[in-house]
Amino acid sequence: MSPNEFSQRVLGWFDAHGRKQLPWQENPTPYRVWISEIMLQQTQVETVIPYYQRFIERFPDLRKLADAELDEVLWLWAGLGYYARARHLHRTAQILCEQHGGTMPLDIAILQQLPGIGRSTAGAILALAADQHQPILDGNVKRLLARFGAVAGWPGQSRVQTTLWELAERYTPVQRVAAYTQAIMDLGAMICTPRRPYCAACPLAEGCAAHAQGQEMAYPEPKPHRKRLVRATRMLLLRTLEGEVLLERRPPVGVWGGLWSFPECPLEVDIAAWCQEQFGLTVVVKPPWGMIRHNFSHFQLDITPVPALVSGPAGVVMEGERFVWYNPCHSTDRGVAAPVKRLLAALATEL
Repeated sequence: MSPNEFSQRVLGWFDAHGRKQLPWQENPTPYRVWISEIMLQQTQVETVIPYYQRFIERFPDLRKLADAELDEVLWLWAGLGYYARARHLHRTAQILCEQHGGTMPLDIAILQQLPGIGRSTAGAILALAADQHQPILDGNVKRLLARFGAVAGWPGQSRVQTTLWELAERYTPVQRVAAYTQAIMDLGAMICTPRRPYCAACPLAEGCAAHAQGQEMAYPEPKPHRKRLVRATRMLLLRTLEGEVLLERRPPVGVWGGLWSFPECPLEVDIAAWCQEQFGLTVVVKPPWGMIRHNFSHFQLDITPVPALVSGPAGVVMEGERFVWYNPCHSTDRGVAAPVKRLLAALATEL
């Protein structure tokens, strides 16, 4: 199938069946497209839509985002996961305001130097917002092209990645680039799905090598299996007589970076002694709650919540950048991870 026929078939399908009412398709400025592309990384469209709408309502432009506190950005992001994306958004907005006058440069080389923006994301911003002739290679497009070209191997391998980029460049048309870019993403998401692809409805089925082989599920090859690690921790639900609980801001990088969480106590230590040593708090430890299992991409975390009542003065733990006494009944704009949010809600029901 020639590149021209490929793109025309994709565009014809899009005109008839593609998604045209997504919120970021309305007034697709570079800023709005950028926000949507970052949110859509490893996250489905249906999940992203309400987050995107709230985010854009609060931060309608680069300067509003750059001037915001990171805590508020993380709070609006809470639940989407992969929180480095939110930190990168915030930092990139600041860089663009400091170095580019509060506008997003329409230059792919400059965009790729910004935090959290790789080649595919930069290409999508420029194609969708400026109709620039830039290929993209998100997860859905990788799968579609791997099947169409029967490209063997896992897409994370550099050799396979190079081949897929060559295909993406070959088939991206010069005209209607924005429509084609949305179309190829939609086709991957809606038709060339990971399981049970709808080949009968695919405009590219005639030229698809994997379909001709009857081996659609053989492409792309999965990531080599690694046994998922299991980690365990104890989260301390330290509560005062007034009902406030102690939250600690996590380091800026790593799991839940920059979010607020409960202090985590080593499994082997005595909790009361540890609280006295770490915080100067006298506590009465209560029986632990049931374990919570939280899955990350590379490991699972087994959380044992342990409530403890602070029996002495709580003011010895200084509030500030690292700690805060938080009333779960009066929510404030603080970013917390999903399991912490659930535990806070459970604490609120006890007050």
